[in-house]
Amino acid sequence: MNALQYNTLTNNPGTVAVITSDGRMIVGTLKGFDQTINLILDESHERVFSSTQGVEQVVLGLYIVRGDNVAVIGEIDEETDSALDLGNIRAEPLNSVVH
Repeated sequence: MNALQYNTLTNNPGTVAVITSDGRMIVGTLKGFDQTINLILDESHERVFSSTQGVEQVVLGLYIVRGDNVAVIGEIDEETDSALDLGNIRAEPLNSVVH
């Protein structure tokens, strides 16, 4: 992570999506992180995907994700995200990372 990315994350925490190594998708407001990518997310929820019904959102609240469990992290465009109709999205759940 370069200095610009670090300053952006620490000064303007925003909504991020985290894909964990076990295939979960957790969305929340990034409140902090450290050098091993341990993440602190506030107002977080897990998005559970299903091929037969819409996306279920499970409220988690304040949540810590261990850095060794983070596969992907990305910033969410809140305007685009709020326009999604999660009830009509069908998708197979992600598989776990295999080493």
